[in-house]
Amino acid sequence: MMKATLATCNLNQWALDFEGNCERIIDSIEQSKSLGARYRLGPELEITGYSCEDHFLEEDTLRHSWESLARIITGGHTDNILCDIGMPVMHKSIRYNCRVFVCNGEILLIRPKVVLAAEGNYREPRWFAAWQKGWSTEPFHLPLEIRDITKNKTVPIGCAVIVTHDTILASETCEELFAPHSPHIDLAYNGVEIITNGSGSHHELRKLDTRLSLIRNATDKCGGVYLYANQQGCDGGRLYFDGCASIAQNGEILAQGSQFSLNDVEVITATVDLSDVRSYRGSRMSGAVQASRGINIPQTNVDFKISDSTKRDVTVPMENLNIHSPDEEIALGPACWLWDYLRRSEAAGYFVPLSGGSDSGAVATLVGSMCQLVAKAILADKQHVIRDTERLLGQECVTKIKTDYNHYLQAAQFLANQLLYTCYMGTDNSSRETKLRAKQLASEIGSYHLDINIELLVSALRKLFSGITGKTPKFKTDGGTTVENQALQNIQARLRMVISYLFAQTLPWVRNRRGTLLVLGTGNVDEALRGYLTKYDCSSADINPIGSISKTDLRSFLDWAQEHLGYPSLATILEAPPTAELEPITETYTQIDEEDMDMTYAELSRFGQLRKVHRCGPVSMFEKLVQEWNHLPANEVADKVKKFFRYYAINRHKMTTLTPAYHAEPYSPDDNRFDLRQFLYNTRWTWQFKKIDKMLEELDSK
Repeated sequence: MMKATLATCNLNQWALDFEGNCERIIDSIEQSKSLGARYRLGPELEITGYSCEDHFLEEDTLRHSWESLARIITGGHTDNILCDIGMPVMHKSIRYNCRVFVCNGEILLIRPKVVLAAEGNYREPRWFAAWQKGWSTEPFHLPLEIRDITKNKTVPIGCAVIVTHDTILASETCEELFAPHSPHIDLAYNGVEIITNGSGSHHELRKLDTRLSLIRNATDKCGGVYLYANQQGCDGGRLYFDGCASIAQNGEILAQGSQFSLNDVEVITATVDLSDVRSYRGSRMSGAVQASRGINIPQTNVDFKISDSTKRDVTVPMENLNIHSPDEEIALGPACWLWDYLRRSEAAGYFVPLSGGSDSGAVATLVGSMCQLVAKAILADKQHVIRDTERLLGQECVTKIKTDYNHYLQAAQFLANQLLYTCYMGTDNSSRETKLRAKQLASEIGSYHLDINIELLVSALRKLFSGITGKTPKFKTDGGTTVENQALQNIQARLRMVISYLFAQTLPWVRNRRGTLLVLGTGNVDEALRGYLTKYDCSSADINPIGSISKTDLRSFLDWAQEHLGYPSLATILEAPPTAELEPITETYTQIDEEDMDMTYAELSRFGQLRKVHRCGPVSMFEKLVQEWNHLPANEVADKVKKFFRYYAINRHKMTTLTPAYHAEPYSPDDNRFDLRQFLYNTRWTWQFKKIDKMLEELDSK
């Protein structure tokens, strides 16, 4: 047997936090050593943090990356271990996204990324060039400050493999695993037994299974050991990197890290028998024939052994992989993202305008979930969480939790009272039922709750308008026009935004505390897509944990949360039809969201998927839906498609001011960062709608 213990990790890095990032990298290396590993893999661009974006264009970012690497080397942290570290490197005035291999203080190889991520949330070609020179290397002259501390002045840069005394290893980087012709195929044919992937892969609902399948398939098809590292946490933007570092061998997962965690550093290891790799590959003659005529890849030799004489048992494959349900993903992903945002922004807490409906209820529930995770970590004596909590709330708060509470649910309620502020802002159009639902949910979560009536402010604005113009707008229930009706609704909505920020800024002061609160948005992805929100109303906030989650998924999550998070009042919220409560309630009329929008949330979700994920314009969307919705007449499908695109075009300008939201769905309409489309449209869609009308005529004639 030839045993080797290998380590990979999840790191909660933060863009441009060179001090903290370096400390976490060093911690992961030292943990790997203590676990007996002779090889350690880290995430993509771990020295800088993945989401530096245009900061990658700055010389300072490159300089500080080399300074961080120098600190790691001079501290002796790469002694007796081969480290694979992610950082940006400039070579011949070209920036590359690189893996840097270091062992015993010597830089062995700089391996640039060959397939850059350039769709959806990713714009790597804006900052980096892909390595275009194939399986080749050339000399890279190390910076002067690095030459003084290493054994070499130049190192190879390019695509090569590392040859140790006992095995061959090489790396991929993130997107290369997802590419149709992944490098691991050629690497396996060149005898590489350990293939690694330092990644920066974000969470998206229902995505993890795809990633794990690719890792398993890579080693099932080609044989070998595959290590996967990932960022975990919010490193400064809309994305939550969901960890789940993994180790696979010959088609089976040996070890898997957490997908959602408050840990800053998580190291996982597996002890493998490299003889099993050789036996597996040797039994597959079709692969052997292809490998015998494969290309040659440059090699970098190192005087080092990955294997050792350890008596540790070989790691056996996992019987069950840890894959969360979508409800659990919603409960955990945004909660971890919110904690990272709160502790790193050093705000005093969160403010949620709590309406008694499902969207604001979901946001408050997610903060409650965050408090439960933090409470569990404190009671489990997780020192980094304790330090962050002490910095936010003071040492006496942590002491109280550890001495007064034996169960995390009670501790979470105490935390929520310190960190979450909720406010029901009623008008004459609000119902008693929504007021009671908001109060009950706030009580179950533990938030500091206010119940205020803003009708005096609404009336004051109406009187101001009437005094200036001599006209008094009316709701449609009182005979007003659509313009009047919308204007009166928007007064209430926008006042709630102004009041939210007033209370967010002053409530900590009222409680004799420092700092201000971050206002949380409460709009879901489907309403944003339709534009069913008032520009600069209480959908305008600092961040939005549900802004990329569908109404359907949110309602499913709330159903799950009433039992699993311990908030039973969510049942009454789910029973009530969604309503904005911005118009007067009469005996014959109650404002209902789906009736107001003239489309259902299920229809909106499908429109969003077809528009973004399947890249459909009006005509191709109609062609798909006329078959998919064959229970409806073709002309009704056409009307629905036209209506969606008309509203989408009219309201697209609202996406330019949309609150930055946790990214969870591939059809998010988030402007600029994810969904790059114009905001001034011809709302009549004349060419496209005429085409649909012609297709309808052809269908009728058949």
